Amino acid sequence: MSVTRHEPHGILSKAVEGGGLVFTAGITPDDYSKDVTGQTREVLAELDRVLGLAGTDKSKILSATIWVPDIRLRDGMNEAWNEWTGGENLPARACIEAKLASPVILVEIAVVAVK
Repeated sequence: MSVTRHEPHGILSKAVEGGGLVFTAGITPDDYSKDVTGQTREVLAELDRVLGLAGTDKSKILSATIWVPDIRLRDGMNEAWNEWTGGENLPARACIEAKLASPVILVEIAVVAVK
């Protein structure tokens, strides 16, 4: 089985392909001035880009793991998520409250998709 790594740097690759699957790193926003909805929109746009590097897209996501530092942020995150998915091709999903790498990061998302 071949493995392809997309945008490796530092301690991780943005996406890794193997066995017909694509795994993304946990994607976080760059603009911390936005609220959770804005940060989620930014993360989802980056997921679109990263999945595209691997030749797939959001319609082929099997599972998503979403981390928020306060579970009360879930509604704002879900607003952007629902816009992005349009209610179609919904993956299995978990939303977890967790301490993130920086207090200004309000959401982090990792997905697994098929090619």
